[in-house]
This record gives sequence, C-alpha cells and structure tokens, in this order.
Amino acid sequence: MSRKIELLAPGGDIEAIKAAIVGGANAVYCGLDFFNARNRASNLSIDELYAAIRLAHEYSCEIFLTLNVVILEHEIPTLVRLLNQIVNSGLDGIIVQDLGVFDLVKKHFPTLDIHASTQMTTHNEGQILFLSKIGASRLNLSRELNLEEIKSLTALSHEHNVLTEVFVHGALCIAFSGQCYSSSVSVGNSGNRGRCSQACRDEYEITAAGNKYPLNLKDNSAYFDLPELVDAQVDSLKVEGRIKGAHYVYTVIDTWRKQINSFIDSGKLVGDDSNLHKVFNRSFTNSFLKGNLTKDMFIDSPRDYSKIHAIDEAEATSEEEVKKVNKDLFEDRNAIGASLSDKIKDLNIEKPKLTLSFTAKAGSPLTITAVTGEETYIIESTDILSTSIESSITAESLKKRFKSFNDASFMLVSSDFSSFDEGLVIPFKEITQMKKRLAFLLNGSKEVVAPVEIPKLPLFEKVEKEPKLSYLISDEKDISLLEKTDADIYFKIPESIKKDSTFYSDLLLRNPRLVPWFPAVMIGKDYLEAVKILEVAKPSKIISNNTGIAYKAFEMGIEWIAGPLLNTTNSYALNTLKEELNCSGAFISNEINKNQIKKIRRPKDFKLLYSIYHPILLMTSRQCFFQRTVGCNKPSIDAACMLSCEKATTITNVKGISFAVDKQKGGYPSIYNHEQFLNIEAMKDFSGLFDEFFIDLTDIGAGSKERLDKEVLIQEFENALNDINNPTDTLKKMIPVSTNDQYVQGL
Repeated sequence: MSRKIELLAPGGDIEAIKAAIVGGANAVYCGLDFFNARNRASNLSIDELYAAIRLAHEYSCEIFLTLNVVILEHEIPTLVRLLNQIVNSGLDGIIVQDLGVFDLVKKHFPTLDIHASTQMTTHNEGQILFLSKIGASRLNLSRELNLEEIKSLTALSHEHNVLTEVFVHGALCIAFSGQCYSSSVSVGNSGNRGRCSQACRDEYEITAAGNKYPLNLKDNSAYFDLPELVDAQVDSLKVEGRIKGAHYVYTVIDTWRKQINSFIDSGKLVGDDSNLHKVFNRSFTNSFLKGNLTKDMFIDSPRDYSKIHAIDEAEATSEEEVKKVNKDLFEDRNAIGASLSDKIKDLNIEKPKLTLSFTAKAGSPLTITAVTGEETYIIESTDILSTSIESSITAESLKKRFKSFNDASFMLVSSDFSSFDEGLVIPFKEITQMKKRLAFLLNGSKEVVAPVEIPKLPLFEKVEKEPKLSYLISDEKDISLLEKTDADIYFKIPESIKKDSTFYSDLLLRNPRLVPWFPAVMIGKDYLEAVKILEVAKPSKIISNNTGIAYKAFEMGIEWIAGPLLNTTNSYALNTLKEELNCSGAFISNEINKNQIKKIRRPKDFKLLYSIYHPILLMTSRQCFFQRTVGCNKPSIDAACMLSCEKATTITNVKGISFAVDKQKGGYPSIYNHEQFLNIEAMKDFSGLFDEFFIDLTDIGAGSKERLDKEVLIQEFENALNDINNPTDTLKKMIPVSTNDQYVQGL
C-alpha cells in the first residue's frame, strides 16, 4: 500500500519526545507550560519546543503544538505574543479548541497549520464543513465514534482537503471530550483549561450493581483494528499519554510501529500485543470502535492493571508463581528501558552554535559570514563601503543589531570583527536588508514572518433595550407556558430522534413561537433527522450547541444563536461565529466569572445571552451509566435505549457528595450536580451587556428534587428582572439547593 499512515505520539516532555522519535513516530504532539489541555504533564519551555522541532525534523518526524484550551479575553495579548514566537519555529501544526484562536490564526498567522482538537467533539458532517470553512487542515474525530461513522466522516473530510485522526491507544474519557464539566464544577479545575481532576476515576459508595468505580472505563486499544482503520482511510493514528513518561511512550509507539510496518509490508498483523500490557494500562477495550457498548468496557479500578494481566496470563496462583511473574515483568520493563536509554543517549537537543564574522574594507561591500554547524552563509551588501568620520558604522552598533540571532533557534557564540575597518559608512537600510537576508537563510530559506500586533477591539456598546428573559422546555405539556409570557420559549430537541419521525417538525409548525434548541452532540442519523427538522419546519430562528447544525442553518439562511455548550469565552470566538457562519448571537460560557465576562467585546449587531438558571451538567456519555449503578439487563446500550430509556438514579462519592444520573427519552446518559445553577446577581451586574437572560425549565437533571411550579418560576424571574437593582429573595427560597460558584471562581 502507498498511502501514508501517520503514527502520532504524545510528548509530555523532551525525554518522551526522544522516545517517540526513536520508537518510530511520524509526528509528536506536545504542549508548553500554558494554553494546553494537559497541565499535569511536564510540558516544554519555548527553547525546548524549538529543540524538539530541530531534533524531530532530523528524523523526518513532525511536531504539533497543543493550544487546545478555551482562551479568556485578558489572555489574548499573551496568546498573540506566543503565536509571534512560534510562527517562525518550523512547527508543523497547532492543535486548537477555541474558536477565537481560529479567528486570530486565519487572519494574522496564516502560515500556521490548524488542527481541530478532540475537545471540539467532532462527530457529524456539518461540523466537518464548519471546521473546513474556518481553516482546519485536520481534525480529531470523537473517540465515541464507530468504524462505520469514522469511514463516512473521513471520506467527507477528504472531499474538503481535511485530514482525520483517531485515538487508537490510551486512556478513555467516559464523557464526550469538550463536554465534561465535572472537574470544573466539583473542584474548580476545568477540563477545558487542561486541569481535569478525573472525577470519572473517583471512588464512589458501592452501587446497587456492586461497583466502587462506576464511571471508570478501560483503556482504548485498536491494535488489532488496524486493517479497518486503514480501510476507513484515516490519516493519523493517535496515541494518548502526555502525562505518561518516556518508557511508556517508547513501548507503545515501538509496538504500534511494528504493527503498522507489518501490515504495510505483508498485509498481516503482528499477533503479539504483550508489550502493551507491560506498561500502565487499565486493561483494554475497542468497544467504541466496534460500536458494541457493553458493560465489559468498564473496570472497577483506575489503577495499573499490568501486574494483574501478567499474573492472569501466566495462570499464577501460588505465592512463588506470583513472585516470579512480577520479577519477570520487572526485568522485561528494565530491558525495554535499557533499549530506550541506548537509543536516545546520542540525541542532541542543544541549540546550534552560530558565529558571525563582519568584513569591512573601503571600496568593497560589507560582508557577513555566518557559520552554524556544517552550513556557511555569506552575504554581501549591494552598496560599497565609503569613508566617513561622522556617521560611520561600528562594531558595537552591528553587535546590537545582530544580537537578536541569539534566540530560541541559535546560540550566538561570537561576533568576529578582526577584518573590520573603522570609519566606513553604508546606508542603514542596507544593513537592515542584510539582516533580513540572513534571517531568511537561517530560517531554512523561508521568509521570516514579522511580529504581528492585533488591533484592540472596540469596547462593547451597552444594550439599548432592556434585557429580556427566555425559557427552555422539553415537554409538550409545557407549551401552555407560552400563554404566560411574551418571552422567547425554546424547545429542546433530543440527541436521538426516531428515523423519519415528523413529531418535532409538526410540533414546531403547530407552535411557531417555539424556537428549537439543538443539543451539543448529534451523531449519524440523529444529525440527519435534525437537519430534516430544519428543512421541514423552516424555523425563523434556532439555538444550536452544535456547530454542525449551525452550519446547516447558515446554509439555509436561518438565524441562529450559539448555545452555552459551545464554550464561548472571548470576543474573537464571537467574531468567528459571526463572520464565518453569520451567527446573530451567542451565550457566554457559564464556566467563566464576573470579571472574565466583563472583558468580552461584542461584535457589532450581535446579541449576547447568559444562562442564570439551569441544571448543572457534569458530563454526557455515549455509554450507559446504569449498567454499573442500578444494573440493567441489556448487555449493551443501543438505539432503542436512546429512544425509550428514562432511568434516573444517584451516585455518591466517598466524600458524601451525590450526583443525579439522568437519562431522558431520546437523550444520552448524563450526570448532573446536586445543586442547580442560580445567578440572579448577573441580571444586576450585566444589564448593560446581555440582551437576554435564560432560564431552563426542563426537568432534566432534577433527579429526586421537588418539581417546581413553572408558572410561578416565570413570574418570579420576571419580577426579578423588572426590579434588577432590588431583586427579592423569593427565588433563592424557592430553589434552596443552588449555587453560582462558577460565576465567582471562573476559569
């Protein structure tokens, strides 16, 4: 076969990057100390990043930098400074989550290749069209997708010159990536900021099904699914593990490299995956790829399974047999480590030394000779040096002008002026051109991108009209609430819709005041059914938490507003939505605090919305939460489960905090915080910024909480809005189990 299959390795630090290179990776993804979604990895300094790029390129390996977190408004200047630092580094791509970064890079740093992060939860056709439009050259497909879905989406991506990558090994999240807020809500460490505290690995009070770790998935391994991934035309096979060390990275990458090479050379797979079991793992599953979501995907311990696997494989039962197995495993690991040490011992990451020699003789051109490694570059001025007493060039002035070459790329060790005569003159613009020419040559004969300054956005203009309220419902019986208010009423479309059903389009046609609200995840036929709703009902406006549905609305000329689950946290993300998809407004993320919200600048003629009352979503999963909690007789979750199941339960962690586990008809299994989000203060704080304050009246996530009278709630929220400066405490009394911690702590 001739098509290149990229093996993409994690690089949490320089040693892991070396391990990936000698293990046979085609590319490595790594992060700096900031703006990346693995803060717990060691990560790199700027100098180390440049070193990694130099080293990798020596071995025909690419380096991708993770900038895969949401960005706050006050961080934009820092981000721009970073982009100015890396734009000339030779970096092969940046991995991005925040829509604002797409806007900045596309406009100001077009030479940087943009990859859409797994945090963007990419899983349907419309999202691929959207990502292609905003400048993505490749995208990471959601880990929850099966092979058929991957094949279909990859084919579409290739039609639009976008590459796809799929995670094939390493840890699995139980939640859809980018749609998990458990860590953010529970301990203030957002997964969308690289600080996930892994609540899904926590211990809980033993469930009715007998499990202490009901949310803990096995690790992902598609080692024996390589032929199917190749058939799906996937471009990159990605290994998770930036928190793990060099030994792990080398073992996994070396094993996968041998598998890929065997399949390329002979069409046959290596049947032995024993080395994958010798490094950290939680046992393995490929069930997402196979679309077989059984309870076997879970394991009741988040700890290393390698010793247990070795004991089971050896069928060791006696104490002596177990000791021998552990000894053999220890020796095998040491042997792998020794092999790694031997292979990386001569890999040099020191900055190349640069020497500059300046030759100046009257009647001759000024000459600069640059020597670095085995390369020598000679640059001559076009003008001839002439004598001058008053404005002559000096060795000191040239040292100052050229000292900037002592940077992340080179170590300027000396500047030689032994052949430099004083009292000579040449136009300074000539020296500037020589410096640019030298920079071009040292940059691999590529033009050096000049530093960019981003113009400041104008301060937001206050809302001319008084802010209004809007409400969300999800039950047909609540449509009567339309008679109780003049506010917009949104109707939640579920994540799963029965094939060829006209229920929701008919509902919208009968009730034209209803505004459809589309969820964050819509996969396969559910996305196609949602598109049918748009085509049949032709609503005048929608709210979408999914860029794929938004893209379709944009194509059809339907006004749309970006929902809160698009995690909008800065003005440049708003620019992307407005300029690329003609978005008319957006919810600001509930993860950010009062001061972080204040700094956001709205685009002209663009609405801003904010949710002041809603159930606090912690996570949504394609897997079933009930198999491991209350138990379920079905061996695996299927389409019928999605449409009909409406179980609910609670789980309680060992700290005594309970969470509502909820499954609505047509919805994905989800977990909610025990408190509701209630933030009446925002109406007072931001009456001049937000056009609309939103109230969620659905019963989703309520668990065993008392159902509140929705008519009374509407009246009390409207009373609060009408007297913003002196809201009563009635709402807080009606909703006693509530919090606005996110509004206080932020990201």
